[in-house]
Amino acid sequence: QVQVVESGGGLAQPGGSLRLSCAASGSVPSFSVMGWYRQAPGKQREFVAVISSGGAANYADSVKGRFTISRDNAKNTVTLQMNSLKPEDTAVYYCNVRWGPEYWGQGTQVTVSS
Repeated sequence: QVQVVESGGGLAQPGGSLRLSCAASGSVPSFSVMGWYRQAPGKQREFVAVISSGGAANYADSVKGRFTISRDNAKNTVTLQMNSLKPEDTAVYYCNVRWGPEYWGQGTQVTVSS
């Protein structure tokens, strides 16, 4: 049906930047909502950012002003530009695609350390 695959994770310095990408393949309707969540060791998975099919975005308070979410509806992709990274941003980042059913990617590791 639908597969969701993230890429772009890695190691960054505090204050540095990373860009995560997510591609959804299969039958994804144009009105889907796409977003990013993250899970740090020993923590619950938490909301990071979400974007509607029309481009309206919302962010967690912890990342607002530092992260930017965007999407390409024609390609069924969503990206997360992460700037001014902090060690607290270290987590596995998961892409989420939903409209009725919900799909998750496998996750990509982001590590922020000097």
